[in-house]
Formats: sequence, structure tokens, C-alpha cells
Amino acid sequence: MKMYGNWRSAASFRVRAALNLKGIAYDEVFLDLDAGDHRKPEFLAINPQGAVPALFVDDGPPLTQSLAILDYLEETHPESPLLPADPRKRARARSLAQLIACDTHPLYTPRVRKQLMTAYGLSKEQGLEFLQFAFASGLDTLEKRLSTEAGTGRFMQGDAVSHADLCLASLWAGTGIFGVDTAPYPTVKRVAEECLALDAVARAHPLRQPGAPAR
Repeated sequence: MKMYGNWRSAASFRVRAALNLKGIAYDEVFLDLDAGDHRKPEFLAINPQGAVPALFVDDGPPLTQSLAILDYLEETHPESPLLPADPRKRARARSLAQLIACDTHPLYTPRVRKQLMTAYGLSKEQGLEFLQFAFASGLDTLEKRLSTEAGTGRFMQGDAVSHADLCLASLWAGTGIFGVDTAPYPTVKRVAEECLALDAVARAHPLRQPGAPAR
């Protein structure tokens, strides 16, 4: 498999971690988003949205959107499952994953932050305030759910890593990159660190990818 990604892309991180956990070999082409590689004609021909990741699995068009890719990998490589077999538990894992990938992550993507800064003339301080709001909007809900719902175990859903944990790992990595205060979220912190401690996930971490700043 061949994936187009970027070192700091949370969505690329999720897919990279899933590929590692399932033991699927892949090559990754790292785009420089700061240089606008994702807006060049050659990449827009691959993904008209100009977003990563884009995963080639055969001779057909690439797969895009991280949650769709995770579902594809689960259906085509059911070994080392990343979703529970029980339908209700599976639905909870997907709910938690979507809370992060669909409701939280989109708020702090570079595309959204740049538009806000440019269109409304926000200062860097105001931009940072919005970023903090974006992270808190998801982390507050996650802490309430994970600390009160019976489904929480070692990981977000029970004691096996799932799509929800990969989404959480990508969100949690961002808290470090952007200096988000994580003290109010002890349950989220515990689960995130469990996931990030897995070798397959640690190897997928943004700061361990080509182009990332030195630690």
C-alpha cells in the first residue's frame, strides 16, 4: 500500500497507527503542507479535496477520509481487530471516534484556523483562544463519558484498542504540539497514554515522522 500523508496530520496518524497495528506494509509519501504540496495539481488529481491521508490499496482510485479508511482496513484485514464484535460496543467505539474525528478535529485544522485568522482579522492570541476552545470542546465531553460510562476499560471501549483510541491518540498528540492544558482530563490522559505506549502507535506518532521538528 502507498499513502500520502503529513507528519503533523492527525488523520494520517490514525491511519498510520492502524496499518502498524494490523501489520500491513505500506510506503508513505510525506507532503509539505506548509509549502502547499496538497494544493499542487498533481496531488489534487489524487484527492480533489487537497487533504491527507490518501491511501492507494490497488490500481483504483485512492481511499480518502481517515474513518472510511479505518473501516476498509477492518473489513479487509479482520485479523487484529480494531472494533468490538458486539454491535452495541462497536457503536460506542464508533461514537467516541466520531466525537473526535468529526466534531473536534475539524475545528482546529489549519484550513479552518487560517480562514478565521484571515477573514476576521484575529490576532495570534485570539487564534490561540479559539484553538484552546476547539480542543476543550472535545476533551470536556470525552472526560465526562470515559469517567462515567461502564464501557470504559483499559482503553476507550473495554480492554482492547479500537478506532476510538486511534482518534484519541491523534487528538492527544495535538495537545502537546499546541500546548493545551490537559490537567482537567485525568481519565482521558490515562487512556491516551495507554494507547500511545503501544509500539505500533508510538511508531506512528507525528513527531517520529520525516519533516517533524526535533524533540
